[in-house]
Amino acid sequence: MEQKFTQQQVQIQKQVQVQNLTPQQLLLVKLTEMSVNELEERVEKELLENSALEESNVTDTEDKATEEDTNDIFSEEKDEEEMSGSDSEYDERRNDYATEDDTPDYLLQSAYNSEEPAYVSFGMQESFYENLKNQIGEHDVTDRQREILEYLIGSLDSDGLLRKSLDSIYYELAINEGIDTSVEELKEVLTILQSFEPVGIAATSLQECLAIQLRHIEKPSENVIIAQRIVDKHFDDFINKRYDRLRQLCRLDNVQFDEVLHILQHLNPRPGSGLSDTTGDNNQTVIPDFTVRQDENGSFEILLNQGEVPVLHVSSSYKESLAEYEQNKKNMSRQQKDTALYLRQKIEAAQNFINAIAQRQDTMMRTMKAIVNLQRAFFEEGDSSLLQPMILEDVAKATGLDKSTISRVTKSKYVQTDFGIFPLKFFFNEKFTTSGGENLSKMQIKGKLREIIEAENKKKPLSDDDIADMLNQAGFPVARRTVAKYREKMNIPVARLRRQ
Repeated sequence: MEQKFTQQQVQIQKQVQVQNLTPQQLLLVKLTEMSVNELEERVEKELLENSALEESNVTDTEDKATEEDTNDIFSEEKDEEEMSGSDSEYDERRNDYATEDDTPDYLLQSAYNSEEPAYVSFGMQESFYENLKNQIGEHDVTDRQREILEYLIGSLDSDGLLRKSLDSIYYELAINEGIDTSVEELKEVLTILQSFEPVGIAATSLQECLAIQLRHIEKPSENVIIAQRIVDKHFDDFINKRYDRLRQLCRLDNVQFDEVLHILQHLNPRPGSGLSDTTGDNNQTVIPDFTVRQDENGSFEILLNQGEVPVLHVSSSYKESLAEYEQNKKNMSRQQKDTALYLRQKIEAAQNFINAIAQRQDTMMRTMKAIVNLQRAFFEEGDSSLLQPMILEDVAKATGLDKSTISRVTKSKYVQTDFGIFPLKFFFNEKFTTSGGENLSKMQIKGKLREIIEAENKKKPLSDDDIADMLNQAGFPVARRTVAKYREKMNIPVARLRRQ
């Protein structure tokens, strides 16, 4: 029996509720993400673009009172309304809190002697070159090879490639360092450097960089082998995107060629960019967004740095002009109606901007207050091992704000404390649960690890296995590889290099 099938198009109406942020909420989102310098520029731009927005001509006394009102948010116990509208629908914009592995474990000592915020030349914990130099200790090299390795590392470009010829380096070593070597020895040492992380570092060309990365793929598939052949024999066609020619040369169909091309396009042409490069002019000048101080009574004072942002108000002349038009609304001409609409729009924009600035201050202070409360032990002692497990959700619950709002507040923001200047991301720690159910932060584990190493016999330093056993006995169930990872991040060398 022959079966017949008919195809019919059916139109279905579906109701979906979508929540969009209002322009006012979007403005608050942008202002919250800004640093002090960016906020100053944004306010200056708004003053130029909207003539209904003006700086307040307040006296020094009034200005001081305004500043005190802003900064006293921390100490005042009053009900605060959450900003109108949740921005949880903007989850894709969240920058989740930095884990312990992402956050540098540094402490910049910066004693402040005045009321002015500190300006600090601030870098990441490790520079691009320091990161590579620290990896030398992971390899069995002679003192001579170490010297050559350090010189090669210093000769790398910012993208991690070595564009100097080995002949040039041979002469530089002889003249600058007094090291008599040979090109053959340099090749041997360069091979050691090329085994460092990230894969592809110290390659002498882009072609070699990609080839090294492909060779490091374990159990290469057929497509990886084809990609290796393209880099080795048809590199010029690849970088010039002569894909039709490549497809024919490799005798591949469209599907397989796309798979091979995907492998090639996902290699890293600049392996050095994956390391934290803070050398030269890349150092960032940091202006703390907050200052946290503890007084003699043990209470904390939190100050929000507003920089050169002036006190703002809506132009009185604009408001008076609009009031005059409104009184004569019935008799207004078309031109007068357009003028009144223009005035109303400018006044509303100015008021919305002023409200957003005030909400930003409130949100920033509420967030900083919660962080101080949750990490009180650190702000009292300055010991990073006292940092408690804390994630975005903890601060969100303490403030009543959304997690995405907390993420924006803590993004690229810094606080000046009695013990130095820290990024707000520094205070976030993943929890580590012991076998007994106790929650510890990874900073606490690091603190115990440092304590064990400082107390070891320097003539017979402890191995990572020994340290792991001692940590387990102390209630920190960690594996040897975890010990090695933490030790490296703390810039503590292996046991044989700690022997005295």
